[in-house]
Order: sequence, then C-alpha cells, then structure tokens
Amino acid sequence: MFDNTKLAMFRGQETPFYYYNLELLNNTLDAAKKAADKRNFHIHYALKANFNDRILSVIQSKGFGADCVSGNEVQKSIDVGFSADQITFAGVGKSDKEIKTALKHHIFAFNVESIQELEVINELAALEGVKANVSLRINPNVDAHTHHYITTGLDENKFGVPNSELEKAAAVISACANINLIGLHFHVGSQITDMNVFKSLCVKVNEWKNWFEERGTYIKVINVGGGLGVDYQNPDENPIPDFEAYFEVFDKFLERNAQQEVHFELGRALVAQCGSLVSRVLYTKSGAKKNFLILDAGMTELMRPALYQAYHKIERVGADLKDELLNYEVVGPICESSDSFGKEVELPISKRGDLVVIRTAGAYGEVMASRYNLREEIRYVFST
Repeated sequence: MFDNTKLAMFRGQETPFYYYNLELLNNTLDAAKKAADKRNFHIHYALKANFNDRILSVIQSKGFGADCVSGNEVQKSIDVGFSADQITFAGVGKSDKEIKTALKHHIFAFNVESIQELEVINELAALEGVKANVSLRINPNVDAHTHHYITTGLDENKFGVPNSELEKAAAVISACANINLIGLHFHVGSQITDMNVFKSLCVKVNEWKNWFEERGTYIKVINVGGGLGVDYQNPDENPIPDFEAYFEVFDKFLERNAQQEVHFELGRALVAQCGSLVSRVLYTKSGAKKNFLILDAGMTELMRPALYQAYHKIERVGADLKDELLNYEVVGPICESSDSFGKEVELPISKRGDLVVIRTAGAYGEVMASRYNLREEIRYVFST
C-alpha cells in the first residue's frame, strides 16, 4: 500500500514516472531461482517485459539467462553482461540483420518458428562459417484461457510450426549442414494462473519429444516458455508468484532423463509487481453520468488497459481509510477515447495535485511507452 511514506518520497518528483521497488525485485528473483535450482531448471528472463538498464543489471547479477525477440534485445543482453551461451532468440519475423547479430555472438539457440526460417538461418550461418543451434518451436494447440491477444499456443495463432509440418521440418533440419537441432520450444500464452494449463502443455511436450526421439533425433533441451501470471487484483497480498507450484507441475508431469535440460522464459512473473506508474491528478470533472479523474499519465505511459482492456489496481497515494469514496473513470490526457485506465474505480475523493499510483506495471509498461501526441519520454525512480 502506498502510504504517507511514499507520499513524502514522491511529492517532489515530476510526474508521470515509473517507480521500481528493487527490494521486491530481488526477493522475487531469489524466490524464482531457489525454486528452479532445486529442480535443476534453467530460467531465461524475457526482455520484452522490461528492459530498463537497472532492472536488467539486477537480473543478470543473479545468473539468469536472457530470452530475446529482436536483434536489439540480443545486443542489449550482451551489452549488460548476459552470457551469450545463455541467450535465446525467438520471434516469427527475424530479419537477416537480426539473425546475423545473433550468429556473431554465438548465442545459445534460435527458437525457430517456421520451415523457411530454418532454411534462412542455415544459409546465413553458412555465409558466416558457423553452425547455429536451434530449438524448433512447435505450436501445441493448448488453450491458455487468457485474453485472445496474449494467447500464442493455438492452431489459429501465428507462432510456431504447426503439427502438420513437423515431418517436413524434420527433413529440412536433416538436410541443413549449418544448423544443429538441440531442442524443442513451446509457449502457450501469457498471464496464466491455472496450473492445469501447464499440465496440459506437459502432455503435449511429452508427445512431441517422443515423436522426435522415435525417429532417432535426441532432444537435449526442452524449452517450455513462460506465461506464469501475477495477481493484478491483490498486489500487496500476493507480491511474489508461487514459483514452487509452477515449477512443481513441470517437475511432476514433464518426462525427461537426467541428461535433458528444462528451460523457462519468464518475464512478467519476475518484474510486474516491482513496478508502478505514479501520476498526478490534473483535473476532476463531473459529467451527467460519471465522474472523471484526469491524470497526467496516459496510454502513452501504460498501454495495457487500452490495448488489452487490462486491469490494474489504482490507488491514491497517502489516502486515509476514513476518506469518503467516490466512483471515477480514471483517464489520461491523450486525444483518444480509449485512453482510460479504469471505469467505476472506487477511490477517496480526489483533487487537483493528488498523487495516484497504478500498480503491477513493471511488465509491459515502460517498454510499451510511446511519444504519441509528442509526449515526453517516461522517467523512472528506484528505491532499494
């Protein structure tokens, strides 16, 4: 809860800005690493969730790998100290330039998402005189039961090689002299809180691993992606996801031998709760049907509510439990009707100049900020 201590800390800061609690970040990373290490699991941090330099520095210092979805993310990982042999590169549309960047650094593996991509990586690796490690991303057709914009594992999604093309993919891999198949890659979606989804994924992974091994192809790496959700409704009660329960599902239901490695690509679960967007009330306005709280932060600073209709808990900083409450639509200054953080949000009656915090914004917040309406670049503040 953002009490008067935070009010004093934030009062002199120019808003809007992202506030990062590094103590919570460290505690979250330690919990994830402890649960993974006891099962000999490997974690690659998904940079797309948050690539703030200081956040990355803390994550890298814990010994995590990096999961990248662009050439610039690969380069950024190298620049901040991630070991190249712990970097994976995923994405359905890797450009030649991006592939060459990853080849130059001899990364751990490309997560390949189409047959044509296999052929392109093979050609570019041959030109560079190297052999590229690849994991074949298979679309497992598992429903994550989340928002359709963040579901990635169904046949209708653009991600991964469909089951119908696996025979052809296997043949192409055998024919390519400059790629080395080291593993299989799966990812079914994001913000998953039902552990049964991951159990269903394990069943599919077992089927496809066995399919390859029955045909004489040994699979060293089983990469099951990420997707573990966080509690947006109750960030104070559940600041750290239940990593024990998450990893236990895979430990129990994933079939593998002692030589096979299990890899994860976690983003949101590691950084979401440590970040909040702090804003200031510019105006209050009462209409015929609703009361508006107009902030100096908008969809340019936090896109998720406009893009996904995502829920974020909204609080007035330093509010007193005795304060009278009122329902507001909390909106930003951007010239778009979709620039709204929440409707019917019950808050203490607020006035111009009050500070408001939007919680659980450490993932897909700062990284999705834009300069639309020629907005200023977002600032950030850290506490340890």
